[in-house]
Amino acid sequence: MIKSLAPVAALLLSVAILLLGNGLQGTLLPVRAQLEEFSSLEIGILGSSYFLGFALGCLFAPYAIRRVGHIRAFTAMVSIASTVSLAHALILLPEVWWVFRALTGFCFAGLYMVIESWLMEKATNETRGFVFSVYTIINLTVVTAGQMLTAVDDPFNFPLFALASILVSLAAVPVAMTKSPAPEPLNTVRIRPRHLLKMSPVGVVGSFALGLVNGAFWSLGPVFAQRADNDVTAVAVFMSLVVISGAVGQWPMGQASDRFDRRLVLVFGAAGGAAAGFGLALASRFFADDMVILGLAAAYGLFAFPLYSICAAHMNDHVESDGFVEAASGLLLAFSGGAIVGPLIAAAMMQAGGVSMLFMFTAQVHICLIMFTLYRMLRSERPAEEDRGSFAEAATMAQTVATIDTMSEPEEETTQDGAS
Repeated sequence: MIKSLAPVAALLLSVAILLLGNGLQGTLLPVRAQLEEFSSLEIGILGSSYFLGFALGCLFAPYAIRRVGHIRAFTAMVSIASTVSLAHALILLPEVWWVFRALTGFCFAGLYMVIESWLMEKATNETRGFVFSVYTIINLTVVTAGQMLTAVDDPFNFPLFALASILVSLAAVPVAMTKSPAPEPLNTVRIRPRHLLKMSPVGVVGSFALGLVNGAFWSLGPVFAQRADNDVTAVAVFMSLVVISGAVGQWPMGQASDRFDRRLVLVFGAAGGAAAGFGLALASRFFADDMVILGLAAAYGLFAFPLYSICAAHMNDHVESDGFVEAASGLLLAFSGGAIVGPLIAAAMMQAGGVSMLFMFTAQVHICLIMFTLYRMLRSERPAEEDRGSFAEAATMAQTVATIDTMSEPEEETTQDGAS
């Protein structure tokens, strides 16, 4: 199977370098914003801006890629993202940073599209699962490494911003130098939100709820970890521990969801995420020992991070045979919508009640998700699917950025009785 990576080795190298820079920047900016005395709400808007730009990139970046081709689009977006990384250090105004983060989100949506469409084309039916599993592992490990880079220098200094820019710029080199021919023009898929919602309310609503939670965490988690002592190393360790635990949790949660009703596993994971969230909120408020907070952070990642993939797997259990890409795209947009709103709500709560309110917010969202899922289980007449795909396949699909057709005319909606 290792030989199957040879045609896409340059692309995977670009992914690793790109995400190393993005992981560094994603943690560095909230930390620096806190040091610059941005308010919690301003930092929350910073996070929402990224996800707003990302959602817009999912909708409109395909037109740029079709116009100039994959390689030119990739290098242009890398150039913009690299420039914006440096510009943050030059203009320390919240309103300007919001625009910069939206630009970054837009560019990264386009960059993911180029890389993933290339991987899809070069991988065969026999190797696609392995290639995208490696891609997912790179995502998790390299973002973690990027977060740890925040500890190599003082966030008040310029080098960390320069390092993020350098890494993003270098990501263009393997793609520009590869001998592998560029993929065919992007194919777009039209999204039918009502159709997907009728097919799997738990999948769509769950993805939105998890966007609320994860958007708030990625945007404001560094602020929570920084707390009063401004220890950047503690921020890097906290964020990395949550991500690593989330990666570890994918396997047991996925295996359980393949054996039992995925909605029960979703309820179980959300309950664990809510309990860990309440624990983090209380531990922060009462100045618990750092080891207690890190233990709760690991528990939070273990339970909360696999939930989006479970929602995707549940949706895939009920989607038509030709509808997997539409379902993945629809869930991504639902997630992005939640990720735009979540940081704003969490930031407002933090501004009113302190940093502990971040995880009070995530816990409340997880409880709402539990209640909605249980309601659907009681109301639905359709039993859990016996003939269904594997969690691993759905998790792979959930990681990808499909291209979405915003110009198609809506077709007649179909209904499906007993939606779960």
